[in-house]
Amino acid sequence: MEARASRRRAQEPRGRLASTSPLLGGPLGAPAGSEEGPAPFDPRPDSLRGDPVAPPTRSAPTEPERALLPATEPAREVDDWGRSERVVGLIEPVLDFYYRYWFRVEQEGVENVPRAGGALIVSNHSGALPPDAPMIMQAIRHEHPAPRPVYVLGEHWFKGYPGVGMLATKLGLVPAHPANAQRLLADEGRLALVFPEGQKGTRKLYWQRYKLRRFGRGGFVRTALRAGVPIVPVAVVGAEEAMPIFAHARSLERLTGLIYVPVNHAFPHFGLAAALMYLPAKLKIRFLEPIDLTAYGPEGADDLALVGSISEEVRRRIQREVDRLLASRTSVWFG
Repeated sequence: MEARASRRRAQEPRGRLASTSPLLGGPLGAPAGSEEGPAPFDPRPDSLRGDPVAPPTRSAPTEPERALLPATEPAREVDDWGRSERVVGLIEPVLDFYYRYWFRVEQEGVENVPRAGGALIVSNHSGALPPDAPMIMQAIRHEHPAPRPVYVLGEHWFKGYPGVGMLATKLGLVPAHPANAQRLLADEGRLALVFPEGQKGTRKLYWQRYKLRRFGRGGFVRTALRAGVPIVPVAVVGAEEAMPIFAHARSLERLTGLIYVPVNHAFPHFGLAAALMYLPAKLKIRFLEPIDLTAYGPEGADDLALVGSISEEVRRRIQREVDRLLASRTSVWFG
């Protein structure tokens, strides 16, 4: 069409206005002030840069899709996350000893953990070598009406220590990455345990015990919103006294490259043996009522105000329950 119009203009005699001239009502060109002018000049053009694309939201898989997910192979006794039922079975007598006889764990509300489907369990964190994660897992394993495996979304530094990283993976530690959490919670419908305080919780000194740190930027809330699963708050009392921290050896931290080197009743003078030298404080675990987030939908994960308010509400509930447990406790050792 443009070539035909240009030939027609070329054939018309000069000095006369063509019917397609802008002065006679024809279309305006870019030089004549057309609204559809050339694109603005970009001093840093990038031909490979595309338009920003929002990350796709994934809904829970349907039954035909769930059938395509890899299942646990009983012969290997190892699932796709590296969790080994055989290793868990070998270590379980030690965990049972601590659960039943050393810490004499008293749990309440374990039935609040869903029997089926994904759920994000959120707990306070404490102690030089925190015993809270394995004790929460044992409570669900032994006292829940429908026992289920629990995976722990942990920090990546675990992978930097060959022995610790391998053992932690065999027991159910999964690196805390959004893709891992989405697959665990939404695709596979698993239980995942997370400690939003992170290192800030385990670095607390003895005089700072039971004062919950800030729950990061609410990453755990975004995880639950995108996966469409409830949050189950958990309050733990007793871990602060089981493995207290009296000071930090800063010079040894710089020398060894460890995230922290605590000083307490067993470390550093007993070395690695300190990992088994917990004090016999009585642990109390309270599973609170789940917080249903389905009303907000996956798009709620992009609302910073919503994420912040839910994160603070979860922290407030756990802190309130921790304070209640401390107020009702008559003895650190006997409860």
